[in-house]
Amino acid sequence: MKKDDRYLQVAIAAAKEAGRIQIEHYGHSHSVEYKGDINPVTIVDKLCDQAIGQKIQSLFSDHDLLTEESSFERKNSPWRWIIDPLDGTTNYLHGYPCFCVSIGLESEGEMTLGVIYNPVLDELFYAERGKGAYLNGNQISVSREDRLDRSFLCTGFPYDVRENADFYLRYFRQFVTKSFALRRPGSAALDLCYLAAGRFDGFWELKLHAWDVAAGSLIVTEAGGRVTDFQGGPFDIYSEEILASNGRIHEKMLQAIQEIEEKMGR
Repeated sequence: MKKDDRYLQVAIAAAKEAGRIQIEHYGHSHSVEYKGDINPVTIVDKLCDQAIGQKIQSLFSDHDLLTEESSFERKNSPWRWIIDPLDGTTNYLHGYPCFCVSIGLESEGEMTLGVIYNPVLDELFYAERGKGAYLNGNQISVSREDRLDRSFLCTGFPYDVRENADFYLRYFRQFVTKSFALRRPGSAALDLCYLAAGRFDGFWELKLHAWDVAAGSLIVTEAGGRVTDFQGGPFDIYSEEILASNGRIHEKMLQAIQEIEEKMGR
């Protein structure tokens, strides 16, 4: 097996093990800690984090690991695994079947690999830079919709939505009035995968973290989509804004964002 293939296989194995843990504990009562008023973490988050970390570090002990649930210890490696062990914790906690595992690999500041696993539907999304995007082994591509008013969009709200509700709702109102329909599923990683698979046409969100978007943004671009910041510039997984689309409605979404930001004086 080539070394590059080994990265993918390890990421898939780690994601599936975390997914197994999620399903094993799904529907049970859990003790909950809160990192913020509406930002919960469960024992399942931590179990998945441990399982993924052990799997990766057993083979790549010199690589950096950036995960949502562990403190970051920089090893100054050119390789960085970026992990959300349970994306959609609030959904999981309430028995709402929309959650996943997200594992990305960054090399020299560039995303090279993304794996996202939805254990409820047994859907494994993955992509390697330059090799296309796949769902359970079948290549996927973004939709061909080119009208914003016929587009199916998705988004999410940051954990400070209570304090800044009016600000975020301006974007929501703008797109709910300009699109065909809008959803707020509660897992940014799955939102990006569904966009890559043509189920959604566009996505935007603010104040996400690298582990929310690292794997998904690569899957979208490898599926033929486009990912930028809110000004149409290059996307940075460490920034606080993301706009992703099938590419065909991207300029229209940028224009819609510009309209609302001009009204806000940004």
